[in-house]
Amino acid sequence: MLRKFILLISFVTLATFANAQQYDDTAFIRNWLKQQIDSISDPGMYGRGYVNKGRDKAADYLSRQFKALNLKYPGKKRSYFQQYSFPVNTFPGKMNFAFDGKPLAAGEDFWIDAGSNGIFDTSMQVEVKDLASIATTEEWDVFAKSFQPKGRAYILLNADSLCKKLGIRKRYLTYILPKGCFILGQKGKFNWTVECDHAEATVLYVRDELLKNVPSKASANIASKWFSSAKSKNLIGVLPGAIADSYLVVSAHFDHLGMMGINTVFPGASDNASGTAMLLYLAKYFSTHPHKYSIIFIAFSGEEAGLLGSEYYIRHPKLPLNRIKFLTNIDIMGDATEGITVVNATEYPKQFDFLKEINSRNHYLPKIVSRGKASNSDHYYFSELGIPSIFIYTNGGKGYYHDIFDKKEEVTLMNIPQNARLLIDFLRDYQ
Repeated sequence: MLRKFILLISFVTLATFANAQQYDDTAFIRNWLKQQIDSISDPGMYGRGYVNKGRDKAADYLSRQFKALNLKYPGKKRSYFQQYSFPVNTFPGKMNFAFDGKPLAAGEDFWIDAGSNGIFDTSMQVEVKDLASIATTEEWDVFAKSFQPKGRAYILLNADSLCKKLGIRKRYLTYILPKGCFILGQKGKFNWTVECDHAEATVLYVRDELLKNVPSKASANIASKWFSSAKSKNLIGVLPGAIADSYLVVSAHFDHLGMMGINTVFPGASDNASGTAMLLYLAKYFSTHPHKYSIIFIAFSGEEAGLLGSEYYIRHPKLPLNRIKFLTNIDIMGDATEGITVVNATEYPKQFDFLKEINSRNHYLPKIVSRGKASNSDHYYFSELGIPSIFIYTNGGKGYYHDIFDKKEEVTLMNIPQNARLLIDFLRDYQ
């Protein structure tokens, strides 16, 4: 009887220890990722964009992390960097806009179209222009001549209708407008972006409710600067495997939107400090658990400007593209309350089924959603070359995306340690 009691106590102790180990592992992963997200999305990184060298500060930080994780350089040159350049429009100075002397808050009350010109005009009469009657390019060319470049700010109505008739996307409206100040109403949340081109016009999106009563006057003091060749860097690190010339690739973009004026930062904690942190964690794991294949870790820049970093890489690969067995691109790894979505799942059903099988066996995530081809992240150019690739992003959170509220304190990391284990299992057992 005593022997049975001792065995029972031992079994309970071992089970408790195992559960504690699992809990400790979850806590460790969560805390480790949080520390990285906090660092990468810190205000001192200036949104990892094109003002105050934010992207360079982030690249230098990641280079130090790569070195600490014992990642090898991708070539003879002792550097993880792959430098390239592209044009970009920036807003490195004042971002002041007001109605009837009342300042509006950048990023909350208004945002500037990323391709806009700067403007300094402290006394503009506000006029309303309805674009609904314009049906052709010829009519638009005549209408556009009625705008004055100084002393007027124009609220444009029915801009969506005009763009549809002219066959252009709304984001290109900025480039067909003449020099001057133009205001469009914005319903719902703001989503900012990065533009490589620059326009003559200054286009401001203002919350609809602030336009219900048309102001009589507007003032603006906004600085812009266009760079024809802004230098950026990808980072590439390698963990050699037993089969040195066959590669698995893990990628994530580390850049974000930067700053809209000197006081408005887009931290990009979820997009994509969280994905970059996950990339570093996977590198950390496999640096002490060697894989039979070599694993290449690539932190891309230029994603927000149009997948420019990954496009440059496939044109100038540091390691042979034909040796890549599979690429896993990760983005938005901040909250997996509702699981994950896998882009290219329909293109690579075998790999997708393997991922689902791992999840079903271990009950990591509540759901894995299949999605088809999409050019929405850095997997795209690899996939277009026929390199097997998927893109994974999480589903959950408050929906802060491309706005000033995507901050580190809003990243819950719900189910993210479990997602880390899923990715580890997938990579570790990939054949």
